[in-house]
Amino acid sequence: MKILVFAGSTRQNSWNRKLAHAAAALATQAGAEVTHIELADFDVPMYNADLESRGTPADVIKLKQLGYEHAAWIISTPEYNQSYPALLKNTLDWISSPVKGDPVWSDGMRSTTGKVVGVLSASPGSFGGIRSQSHLVPLLMNLQMWVAPKSYALGRAHEAFNEQGELASDAARQRVQEVIDQVLWASKQLHQPEKP
Repeated sequence: MKILVFAGSTRQNSWNRKLAHAAAALATQAGAEVTHIELADFDVPMYNADLESRGTPADVIKLKQLGYEHAAWIISTPEYNQSYPALLKNTLDWISSPVKGDPVWSDGMRSTTGKVVGVLSASPGSFGGIRSQSHLVPLLMNLQMWVAPKSYALGRAHEAFNEQGELASDAARQRVQEVIDQVLWASKQLHQPEKP
């Protein structure tokens, strides 16, 4: 099973980037084929329909293709002002925007429809970014994604990682693993070949 993992942050010492890294490692140990991407590696401008009319950026097409190729996703979202950050919204807006006249990408939902997504978050606060998840989930559902019931909000994130950037707590690793396991299980159920 192929799983796409990324964080909605480009900050160098982002807790959510660390959490996404930990999730990617755990998913690999679980036998998944993991593609862990950093949004900072993609040249994606703020969404603007006038800009889009002059041509969809090449890195947006790359993100669309990555989304399409992976039946399972894990997203780790920061919490800004009790919601998810503009970077994440902008990324999903571009991924879901149709490319007019393109035989492959004229369907804006091609990359997201039917994908199973697990939601993680991390925050120094005690709530762990759970309020950002509550805003992100309706957006993901609007993109016709299946959102795993299990999620995990890592509170006190500034104390949660060791010097190697790994989750220090067995309990935290187990909670992330539970999200991964559910995403992989649900994705297999939804995407298994139909019997003749």
